[in-house]
Amino acid sequence: MVKRLVSIICCLSMVDMLGACSKSTKESSSSEKTTSSTAVIETTAEETTTQASDTTATSSEDEVKERIESMKEESNMVLKINDQTIKVEWEENESAAALKDLCSSAPITIEMSKYGGFEQVGSLGTSLPRNDEQMTTSPGDIVLYSGNQIVVFYGSNSWSYTRLGKIQGMSEAKLTDLLGSADVTISISI
Repeated sequence: MVKRLVSIICCLSMVDMLGACSKSTKESSSSEKTTSSTAVIETTAEETTTQASDTTATSSEDEVKERIESMKEESNMVLKINDQTIKVEWEENESAAALKDLCSSAPITIEMSKYGGFEQVGSLGTSLPRNDEQMTTSPGDIVLYSGNQIVVFYGSNSWSYTRLGKIQGMSEAKLTDLLGSADVTISISI
């Protein structure tokens, strides 16, 4: 944009020089050209300023969005199963928010037990708000049972639970290997 502006200014200077060498009839014509050239320069300068402002605004907006995403990542709960970090998409509900509050000051550790050949279950030691609904779980689901127990599924079951989250990026076979052979310890932290 700056190169374009410089080119326009150079061209205008040449127009002005030609106008000074012309006859008086051409002088009035040159004067009109100069006036219109000045308007072009002012318009181009305004466009450049507007584009620069838009770029700055867009850049600032992008920086703000990146910062918000970074803050979300920093404040997300982290699930570990036997010290292996597991990616989870947490629900946005009252129960998940209460779980996040519970682990905000210090990580919580839960000793889990295999149950029924399709889940690991463990006591939170406290009750969380619940909004139970009848559902059929699938491998990777993390739910709250009876308001005070966390359940992580590697199989499927139909019951009344409150959904807390879903493990991401792990196949049913990997979940079964991780959860189906022995009791596990989970930790949830921020």
